[in-house]
Formats: sequence, structure tokens, C-alpha cells
Amino acid sequence: MSFLLDGVMAVTWQQIVMYVVGIVLIWLAVKKEYEPSLLLPMGFGAILVNLPFSGVIDQVVQGKVEAAGIIQWLFESGIEASEAMPILLFIGIGAMIDFGPLLSQPVLFLFGAAAQFGIFAAIVIACLMGFDLKDAASIGIIGAADGPTSILVSQVLDSNYMGPIAVAAYSYMALVPIIQPFAIKLVTTHKERSIHMEYNPKSVNKALRISFPIAVTIIVGFISPQSVALVGFLMFGNLLRECGVLNSLSQAAQNELANIITLLLGITISFSMRADQFVNPATIMIMALGLVAFVFDTIGGVIFAKIVNVFLKMAGKKPVNPMIGGCGISAFPMSSRVVQKLAAQEEPGNIILMQAAGTNVSGQVASVIAGGLVISVVTQYL
Repeated sequence: MSFLLDGVMAVTWQQIVMYVVGIVLIWLAVKKEYEPSLLLPMGFGAILVNLPFSGVIDQVVQGKVEAAGIIQWLFESGIEASEAMPILLFIGIGAMIDFGPLLSQPVLFLFGAAAQFGIFAAIVIACLMGFDLKDAASIGIIGAADGPTSILVSQVLDSNYMGPIAVAAYSYMALVPIIQPFAIKLVTTHKERSIHMEYNPKSVNKALRISFPIAVTIIVGFISPQSVALVGFLMFGNLLRECGVLNSLSQAAQNELANIITLLLGITISFSMRADQFVNPATIMIMALGLVAFVFDTIGGVIFAKIVNVFLKMAGKKPVNPMIGGCGISAFPMSSRVVQKLAAQEEPGNIILMQAAGTNVSGQVASVIAGGLVISVVTQYL
């Protein structure tokens, strides 16, 4: 009967640490309701893959029988082989996005682009700290607050730290309501946060809505070919939404497809959270660098909005509320809601939600393009 204790005797302290990490992620999902659809599967998966002789990863039973593990198979088939899960998820994300506020105010594209500053700042810092370029680039993408893009970039570049990067990306996505107000208040005054903005949307007709995803795909395909899979699937999902003749497919993409892929992606990525890969000093540095990237992305967008205000003032035009610049990250629609809540706290009745939402969707597109550009640049040096 001694074999019943083999598992207990084989547990390492690193695996115990991963049990704690898994429980913390589950607690954040259930108690705090921080991205529960992602953190709960990741947390439970972290426990599964770190059980000694776990049947969810490939193993040799009794020293001679090879047994295939379901989580390892999902990882190798759905992420390692072709990055299928992160890319397919973009169909559902695209189907959820309404580009109307952005198309009615195209200038918001600039705010989304400016908010990617943290990605490149974190890459430089990570390189200076001794990380390889491929790992530094993968770490920097955390700043976009875009989990699927972070996973895809780290997989394509064959980063050694996919697990910590995925945990950091999704954790900071979940902590947007805590991190962003802090970052925004660092670089703005009460007067700036109280600026009112008028929203007079121009007519965005159906033809423009349909043409937009097609045009973006073609343009990005020429500028950043490595982004085509990401942007293309995102825009395909949006085309399903806007074409008007595939409502059932659009709803399926937004609900069934997105939910199933999110569920599988969360538990599958836990394969890279095995104790021997996850529990090391580099993980702590990655979490810290991810936070730096996230904060710098937010601050970069806000600072850009303040610079725009200088020129608007010179032109005698009304300023923008610089907080909308912080919405240029990919955490849609959470970031725009956080900024609207902050604006209402500064001055009750101040509504900037539509401008914030427009910037937020531009950040979704910009982060995907940034991911493709990073892949293109880094692969030239590998």
C-alpha cells in the first residue's frame, strides 16, 4: 500500500508554491471577480499540472508505459503547433467590438497608438536587466493588457517564460480598476480630470462599418505581415457583426466560441506553469516589468493627450480630457468604464464614456499591430 504515499512523498516545495499560486488565482476569480473566466481555469490548471505523476501531462507509468496528458496535448495542438486558440479567440473579440465611436472620431486612433509606449519601454528595460531579446519582447507585450496577444508573441518568439507572461498579462487585465486610476492620477490634476467633452457623433453608415475591417486587414497586411493572423481574425469577427446577414454566426462568435476558447485557453496555458519553469527569480522580475509596461502604457496615452491639448489651446479649440488617453490599452471595455467612473468621481455628471470607448477599441487594434511589429523586428535579429 506504500504506493498510495508515492505522490505525497514526491511533492517539492516549488510545487507547493504553485498550489498557493493556483489558489490565489481562484480566490481572485471567485472572491474579487477579477477576470474569472480566465483566472479560475488558469488557477485550477496550475494545481493540476503540478501534482506529482500528474495524468494531465505526458508521463511514463511504472517506468515503462507512456501515457499522454490532456493538458499537454491541448497545449501542443492548440498553442504550440499553430497558436490556434489565441488567434481563434480574436474572432469572438472582434464580434464584440463596436467601432462606431472610433469611426466617428478617427483622431482617437492616435491615442491608441500612443498608449503602446509602455511596450517598447519595458522591452528596453528588460534587455538592460539581462533578458534575451525574444524574452524581453514577449515581456513588453504585457503592457498592452492583451492576454491572447501576449501568449501569441511569447509562443512565436519561443520565449522561455510563457507561463509567467500569461499570468502577468491576465492578472494586470483583471487589475485595471486598481492600477489605471493610480497611474492616471500620477500625471494629471483634478482640473484636467474634470474636463468635459462634447460628443457629436457623425453618421457612421453601414457601408463604412463593413469597409473598415476589410481596409484595416489589407493595410496592416502590407505594413506588418506578421500581424495578419491577429488583425485578420479580429476584423473577420467584426465583419460578422457588421455585415447584417450573419447575426447567428456573430452571436455564436461572441458567446459560444469566445466562451469555449477562453475556457480551454485558460486551462491549457497552465501547462507552462509547471513548478520547474515557473518558480524562479525571473518570474518576479517579469511580474514587475509587466506592471511597469502596463503603467507606462497608461501614462504614455495620458501624456500624449496632454500634448494634444497644448496644440488645441494654441488653435483656440476645446481641450480633451487627458484621461481618455489612458484607455488606449487593449482591456476593452473595462478601461473605458474605469475612466468614466473616475471622471464622474472628479465631477458628478461628467460623461466621457463614448470618447473613452473609441480610444479603447483603437487600443485593441493598436496592441495587435504592435504585437505583429515586435515579432517582425525581433525575428530579424534571431
